[in-house]
Amino acid sequence: MSSQLEQLKTMTTVVADTGDFEAIDQYKPQDATTNPSLLLNAINIEKYRPLAVEAVAWAKQQTNDNAQVISKAADKLSVLIGANLMAQVPGLVSTEVDARLSFDTQATIDKALELVALYKEQDIDTSRVLIKIASTWEGIQAAKILEQQGIRCNLTLVFAFAQARACAEVGAYLISPFVGRILDWYKANNADTDFSGANDPGVQSVTHIYDFFKKHDYKTIVMGASFRNINEIQLLAGCDRLTISPGLLSELAATDAPLVRQLTPTTETVAAPEPMSEQAFRWEMNQDAMATDKLSQGIRQFAIDQEKLEAILAELV
Repeated sequence: MSSQLEQLKTMTTVVADTGDFEAIDQYKPQDATTNPSLLLNAINIEKYRPLAVEAVAWAKQQTNDNAQVISKAADKLSVLIGANLMAQVPGLVSTEVDARLSFDTQATIDKALELVALYKEQDIDTSRVLIKIASTWEGIQAAKILEQQGIRCNLTLVFAFAQARACAEVGAYLISPFVGRILDWYKANNADTDFSGANDPGVQSVTHIYDFFKKHDYKTIVMGASFRNINEIQLLAGCDRLTISPGLLSELAATDAPLVRQLTPTTETVAAPEPMSEQAFRWEMNQDAMATDKLSQGIRQFAIDQEKLEAILAELV
């Protein structure tokens, strides 16, 4: 029997959650995605450091302002790594907007346009680029405008159903609900509760979102992310896409038990409800302690890693 990784690929698009080119070459996913944490890990590997040197050299040709050099170099590096990933996967690559812009709609739009322009300079087919944006209200509104301009978006750090629904209502191309981080929060706050198997709240969240999107015929793709074990992946087999780390890809590749499809789109759809207002979105987020905590924490961590990445680039300047 084929491995569970190969079985999964027959029902779900597998995406590599890494900036490690060798891991992608080994497991041959359809798409790839990066974030500041993954970029930081990548350039801390010596063989990938030349990409950082190239990014800094390019940025120094654009401006004499050191702060601007570092900012431009960070953008260029994310695009260089994205371009390298595109040479390895046949599908899409997600490139993330600076998390520090998560509460500024216009700044997010401007940064997305800059990233797309950099990809064009690399002669990259920008239809293969997804702009990755945190699922704040401001980020979701930025995605609405970008999608209208033909720039497809990956709305990330999705923890609440309200976030998922609002993303679908603005026509976001794809969302990334974070399975493992949801589980982490519930374990930390409910130590005596059994969250194994189908009791996993992250699995339940993605299943609910998937079923709602299919029931109401939203076109937004659901891509489960941030897995803690392969059982979470097995329980979401059939989801539109799953983005998986190299370690868990390796476990799936080494497992040859039958993999049963768990998520299947409905054949009967009904009209979608009226779109959420900003007030309703913010109230639902306020009422969801887990989502509020994890969204804030995720943005902070990506911002910290962005600053660490820029510190390394500053040394090269």
